[in-house]
Amino acid sequence: MAGHKEYDAATGAETTGHVWDGDIKELNKPLPKWWLYVLYATIVWSIGYWILYPAWPLAEDYTRGMLGYSQRSVVAQEISDAKQTQAPFLQAVASKSVEEIRSDAGLMEFVRRGGAAQFANNCAPCHGSGAQGFKGYPNLNDDDWLWGGSVESIENTIRFGVRSDHASTHQGVMPRFGLDGLLDKGQISDVAEFVLSLSGKSEDAEKAERGSVVFAEQCAACHGADGKGIVEMGAPNLADAIWLYGGRKQDVVESVHGGRAGMMPAWEGRIDPTAIRMLAIYVHSLGGGE
Repeated sequence: MAGHKEYDAATGAETTGHVWDGDIKELNKPLPKWWLYVLYATIVWSIGYWILYPAWPLAEDYTRGMLGYSQRSVVAQEISDAKQTQAPFLQAVASKSVEEIRSDAGLMEFVRRGGAAQFANNCAPCHGSGAQGFKGYPNLNDDDWLWGGSVESIENTIRFGVRSDHASTHQGVMPRFGLDGLLDKGQISDVAEFVLSLSGKSEDAEKAERGSVVFAEQCAACHGADGKGIVEMGAPNLADAIWLYGGRKQDVVESVHGGRAGMMPAWEGRIDPTAIRMLAIYVHSLGGGE
């Protein structure tokens, strides 16, 4: 009957009139007022947000809001502020000598941090996050440098690359003594044995003796008579037990047989010259620079 109210005997609460299975009644329990007030407040807040801030997508744009707020503009301003803060440091890096930079603790810290960021972004995929290198990719923490380990030499290597498309790139190619028929298998095995003897790893003195003759004829022009390499040619030191492609007999044989021609991209034009300088100083500071 319209207007008739029914109350649950157990709880005393008003029912809605809905009954299931004959005796299950639905109670009419309204939401708490505090909950409703919160709901109403959020509705009001959302309307205000839609009016004040960017909110609704349109066909080719979006509602801008009365405040004209844009997260993109906030980020752009933060970047601009960061560049203004860095500007004096970058100018100092570009204008000062390496010795002057090193003598300024604050500037050197800026260079290390900036160089580390550049290294992580551009160099770590090949040289490793710790610059430890991998097979075929030089370790930048040691004292072995193909093209020189001074800051200036490192900077030039970064700028021009190795066998890159830059006009001033470092060029140095090791002949394919086996593939091109310059040496036979016996000679390659002998010269590999001699190369191992330079770092005390030879196990066959007779082979090493024969290999010394081959080395003098075929290898000394680039690696030097003592096998300690020639920086100007990018020829590695073979007497220091530091191996770019592995120091086992088979590794050395493979290097002699097929030659080696590793490549490094030229970073000039890809990253800022000041960033290249910071990167060179950072690499040098890792401990292996000359």
